[in-house]
Amino acid sequence: MTTTISIENLKCGGCAATIKKGILAIDSVESIEVDVDTSEVIVSHLENVVDKIKDKLSSLGYPESGDKNTIVHKAKSFVSCAVGRLEN
Repeated sequence: MTTTISIENLKCGGCAATIKKGILAIDSVESIEVDVDTSEVIVSHLENVVDKIKDKLSSLGYPESGDKNTIVHKAKSFVSCAVGRLEN
């Protein structure tokens, strides 16, 4: 299965690196692409883990477009971005 999710707060490659690391930790996720230009996450997975993926994205500070994008999400995405840049 392949799922595409539009997200909020995606700014750069640092954000993308953090998202990739977090999503790949979910069982049955095979691969992930993060398109910074379109703010989309494309995930290939074996089982229906879409809710887990969305929950993980939100916990990292990147909620699905249309969901509530709180100041907490924005702060978490800022930290996730910085961590992703350091690890990349």
